[in-house]
Amino acid sequence: MATKETFTQMLRKEVHDIWEANFEHPFVKGIAKGDLPIECFRFYVLQDSYYLSHFARVQAIAASKAENLYMTSRMASHAQGTYEAELGLHNKFMELLKVSEEELNQFRPAPTAYAYTSHLYRVAETGTVGEVIASLLPCYWIYYDIGQSFKGAKPKEEIYRTWIDTYGGEWFVKLVLEQIHHLDRLAELASETEKEKMKSAFTISCQYELAFWEMAYTQEKWLTDKTYA
Repeated sequence: MATKETFTQMLRKEVHDIWEANFEHPFVKGIAKGDLPIECFRFYVLQDSYYLSHFARVQAIAASKAENLYMTSRMASHAQGTYEAELGLHNKFMELLKVSEEELNQFRPAPTAYAYTSHLYRVAETGTVGEVIASLLPCYWIYYDIGQSFKGAKPKEEIYRTWIDTYGGEWFVKLVLEQIHHLDRLAELASETEKEKMKSAFTISCQYELAFWEMAYTQEKWLTDKTYA
């Protein structure tokens, strides 16, 4: 007897082309091969630190929307984990990349980073906890898949090896599987209308994940030199 397809398996199938494009993007392949220009990675680290600082806030909003104390505690734990683990890693990267205090003070998000976080906040403002987790899940899941796919890669650049090892590590696997489980459980209780909103939030985030690599690879700029974020 065939096992019934889960909600997250359905979502993954729906975005197959977008998903697979991540592994072929020159930014991701460049990390695995070790030939990505370090300037692109430097740009990525700054933008991703901005993104993660808002990602953690949206995780906290999801905690406040949870309908039971257990999920509240788990989402709050994820928010804390983002701060301690991932932002800690990025701080280490910034030291290795010699990012100055002045540069941090003058930082402005690129258009894609700003748009992606704005999408997350919009879902957090108007959606259910299921919709919020759906919007957050691609970041977890895509990074997990990339980490697993390039686990054996040994680029000469140490900072690239650290990045691969981080997202291929067991600690990260547990976080990803937990969020997949949360979303599947919430989908079982959701109306068809809510599930469509979950699907939309998930798909848009998948698009932004792919766009984020392109943003970093091209060191994306605003059309003018001024930003408003």
